[in-house]
Amino acid sequence: MKSGFVSLVGRPNAGKSTLLNRLVGEKLAIVSDKPQTTRTRILGVRTYRDAQVVFLDTPGIHRPLHRMNVRMVDTAVRAMHGVNLVGLVVDATEPPGKGDAFVLELVRTSSAPVLLLLNKVDLVRKPRLLPMIDRSRTLGAFVEIIPLSAATGENVDRLERVIIDRLPEGEPLYPADYLTDQPERVLAAEMVREQVLGLTRAEIPFASAVVIDRFEEAAASRSGSLLKIYASILVDRESQKPIVVGKGGEMIKQIGTAARRELERFFAARVFLDLRVRVKEAWREDDRILAELGLAPRDT
Repeated sequence: MKSGFVSLVGRPNAGKSTLLNRLVGEKLAIVSDKPQTTRTRILGVRTYRDAQVVFLDTPGIHRPLHRMNVRMVDTAVRAMHGVNLVGLVVDATEPPGKGDAFVLELVRTSSAPVLLLLNKVDLVRKPRLLPMIDRSRTLGAFVEIIPLSAATGENVDRLERVIIDRLPEGEPLYPADYLTDQPERVLAAEMVREQVLGLTRAEIPFASAVVIDRFEEAAASRSGSLLKIYASILVDRESQKPIVVGKGGEMIKQIGTAARRELERFFAARVFLDLRVRVKEAWREDDRILAELGLAPRDT
């Protein structure tokens, strides 16, 4: 039996969260086409016949503009240390730039072996792939370069075998049916935020957060268990509130309907979801709110 930790790191929108979900076989991390979707470290466990792998999804490494973003980047950097492998996820459809060079410099500070994962190859013309792999060899001392598609699953099975082959022998770190250390409240908040990201535009996705005010499980009845979830969507400014609420409450109704569907699928229970929109100026600089969102200060 083998066991160990693997961190997935990279720039925003490289596909780390999609890859985590594919590897663990369950949707633990929300995904969207917006940069900086993942804000905290997400742990997901996959138990194989001969190994248990603990995957760490991390926020995309970017230039931080707020205290929240500083903590996001710190979270990603911390996740590169004390692990058995680092998987550097790169968007193969994008030409390398200064941001990639910055990430490579940070990855070099890790003592763990690094796998270069060229993601989204389903969107790359096959004649471009071999030259891309050859160029990638010059970027760093990678123990393996693996082209794959987290979206379609192409070559993910090869990645799994490479990871297991490189893990040390050891007993499982978690029970066989363990999936994640994310509390139910956090998972619920993220499922609501995913719909905010998907349905709103302009500055709203970046200026909003979701906090769970109450999370209650009612007694089971003939129709099954019922979760009562009361959540607040935080926005930066008063002018953003009507955008999230929508004309006649249409937008927040759409968000709530889509989120409730996801919540019921994940928790296998009926869900009562109460959504409110609250204005909290400069919440991205507020230590209490950042702590509630799971973003610890850099010195902890």
